[in-house]
Amino acid sequence: MTSFDTSPQLNVWRALLALAVVFVMLATTGWTALRNQRGPTALEASVAAWGHGRIDGRALPDRDTSPTRLARFFASLSDWQRTSLAHRYPLAVGNMNGAPVELRYLANRTALEKARSVESARMHDKRLSLSGQREAGQRMNHYDSLLARGRHILAFDPSGAGRVAEVFGNLDRAERVSVVVPGVDTELVTFERAARKYSAPVGMAESLYDAERSASPGTRTAVIAWADYTSPSGLGMEAATASRAEQGAARLNGLLRALPGGAPVSLFCHSYGSVVCGLAADTLPGRVTDIAVAGSPGMRAAKAAHLHTDARVWAMRDADDWIQDVPYLEVGGLGHGADPVSAAFGARVLSARGAQGHSGYFVPGTESLRNFAEIGVGAYRTVACAGEGDTCRAGLSAATAAGRA
Repeated sequence: MTSFDTSPQLNVWRALLALAVVFVMLATTGWTALRNQRGPTALEASVAAWGHGRIDGRALPDRDTSPTRLARFFASLSDWQRTSLAHRYPLAVGNMNGAPVELRYLANRTALEKARSVESARMHDKRLSLSGQREAGQRMNHYDSLLARGRHILAFDPSGAGRVAEVFGNLDRAERVSVVVPGVDTELVTFERAARKYSAPVGMAESLYDAERSASPGTRTAVIAWADYTSPSGLGMEAATASRAEQGAARLNGLLRALPGGAPVSLFCHSYGSVVCGLAADTLPGRVTDIAVAGSPGMRAAKAAHLHTDARVWAMRDADDWIQDVPYLEVGGLGHGADPVSAAFGARVLSARGAQGHSGYFVPGTESLRNFAEIGVGAYRTVACAGEGDTCRAGLSAATAAGRA
């Protein structure tokens, strides 16, 4: 007779209790509070104006039409006409999948300058509290940084907590493209950090870009720091559910389907970002060859095969990462499913040696970063697997391992 201590029913109840306790504890650390908007946001106003706009007598196309049709529209315009649209509708053009990359950079620079002017005025607005004025100053400083010479801002939305994406390298000419998808607490003011630099999207992407160039100096690479979705704020209930990830997955797929050229794309998904990538997996364009997750709470799937993607699925977790203590379950919409580094899940499990906890996977000199860089440039044959042997490289043909398939 099965003992009570080890009965399957009791194990299920223990798992459910553990899940409930963890998520109650997480919930008490702070729920996400949405900012109430009065009237349309700046982006919505720009999009509405675009919808009624014209250029030299021509009506402007629906911005929600396919990226291919939008690309054809912009290609039919003169340089002057394209520049005029970027200045007239900066937020609409700067966030438009299908607009030329360089034009999006120009439009977002214009949008950032306008947003900076708004925050500069708010800093001295006596109707605001001192904390409101300080917040305005903090935002203005971040806008100043994003406006620095040589930065390429692919997406920008100042509303709410803010969304932004930045490109490192030449996206139009890249032979390999990598996209960094970050997790919770990703917003305008955390897009880059001076302290703990490599825990923020800019530091992650910049570090990966440098590591890819070191791994394959002859390969033209581009890396996108993609913080263009509304992530959960803190480790509250939103982080335990998939609602924000579902919205992020749709936005991620929109970006990927509008990328210029046909270069292979790799996704590098950290923490809650791996939930986004897991939900996006079954609708990814075919050019996405790899999905690599680090410090994942789950990908909303029981097995890698259930992601229904042709992309290779890689996973890593540092031995000191606290995420391993989160129950890898999904019950009633809470939790994100199986552990991606477990043998049963079926991902290619990579070494994360040197990562030092949950936020250190992109730190220079770590094996985790080196593995990411080698995936990013297609050098699969030299990645370091977790544990003994080369199980994570199993089944890779010579052509695939050289990055030619």
